[in-house]
This record gives sequence, structure tokens and C-alpha cells, in this order.
Amino acid sequence: MNLIQKGHRHTHRGIIGIESAIVLIAFVIVAAALAFVVLNMGFSTTQKAKTAIIAAVEEAGSSLEVAGKITAFAHVENDVLNATSIPMKIVSGGASSNLDGNYTSVKIITDNIEYDNIYTFGPLFLGSYKNATEAWDAAAAVPYNWITPAQHPFTGTENVPETLAIIYWTVNLNNNTILDIGEHVQLAVAFAYNDRPASLEHVAWEVSTPKGAPMTVDRTVPNITNDIVDLG
Repeated sequence: MNLIQKGHRHTHRGIIGIESAIVLIAFVIVAAALAFVVLNMGFSTTQKAKTAIIAAVEEAGSSLEVAGKITAFAHVENDVLNATSIPMKIVSGGASSNLDGNYTSVKIITDNIEYDNIYTFGPLFLGSYKNATEAWDAAAAVPYNWITPAQHPFTGTENVPETLAIIYWTVNLNNNTILDIGEHVQLAVAFAYNDRPASLEHVAWEVSTPKGAPMTVDRTVPNITNDIVDLG
């Protein structure tokens, strides 16, 4: 009979246990790395989606809004409007807008006319003006000379050569062509003799800026009984 001495039997259980632990740790490390990659890609995708949504919202909405009542200067005897003035500002939370004629355009439509861009001169960016009369005075004088004094839509003796628009500041913070938050401007339109809208006619203005959708304003001319007409 063979005798087996104690202490001479060998086992690999400890080694197998260590190998299993190493494999398990490796799986955990790989899983953690993959989870980090997935989470990082998710955060990146979410950020890109957020940026795209913000950009889409900015493009969908106009950067400008009407900031008060629209007024007009009328020729009562002929029952027509000579000029209009629309107060504008940057929408709440909106971005600044460049009102230079190279970046901004003004379209106008009435029952009888349609012009794609009557904003050929640009803004009066030197200082601010109390009213449209002062602004048109400046447009007819040095350094602008955009019209002659005789073609002034309020006081001139001759007709405006063509329907045209200017923009002037009523609140001006930095004397440039950029409309910033806190600044206010007026879009002033002078109508040529044959383009003047009469009572009960429809008038639409569309201001297109570098950012956002165009600002569109629609009004119907009421019965003209005074030189100054409130268009609402």
C-alpha cells in the first residue's frame, strides 16, 4: 500500500482565483472606459443640439421690433400720406444689428406699388434727432445731401424724386451704424408723388437685417383728416 504524505499534494486554486480577479478587473476597466466614451459623446451631441436649437430660434425670429406708435405726415387736401415713421429697437435678449445699407434692406408694398429696397442711403448715424423733421433736415444738408431742401417731404416745394427710406437714431449711444440694446431708431419713409398711399389703402414695410427673420409691419391708412396721422 502506497502512503501519501501530507503536505505533498499541490493545488492551483489560488492561482486560478488571482487570474479570475485580474480578468474581472480588466472587464470593469474596459466597461468604465466605454461608459465614459458613450457619456462624452452624449454630452457632445446634446451641446451641438442646444447650439443648433438656439441658432434656429434666432433665425426664426426677427432681431427688431416696433417700439411705439407708427405716425405719418399727410397732405389733407389730396388725401394722401407724404411720409411715415416707424420706431424700432432690438428685441429683448436679441443681438445687435448692423443697419448699414450693405447689410440691411427695406421693402415696401402698397395697393399700387412694390419696391424691394428703398433703403439706398443708409442710417443717419451722427447723433440723435428729436423728430422726423430734424432727421430729414439733416438728410438734405451737409454731410449727407441725400435730397435737396426743396425735396424735403414735410417742408419742400418739390416732389421727392423716388420713394426712399432713411433710419435715424432717437437714442444713440456710440455714433455708428450698429443698433445695440438700449438704442432706439426710427425708420422714416418719404413717398414719391405718384407713390403716396391714400385713405383706406394698405401699406406694408419689411425690414431685413443680417440676423434673424425680416420684421414685417402692416397698416391700413385711416381717413385722413389731419396733417399728422396715427397709424397705430
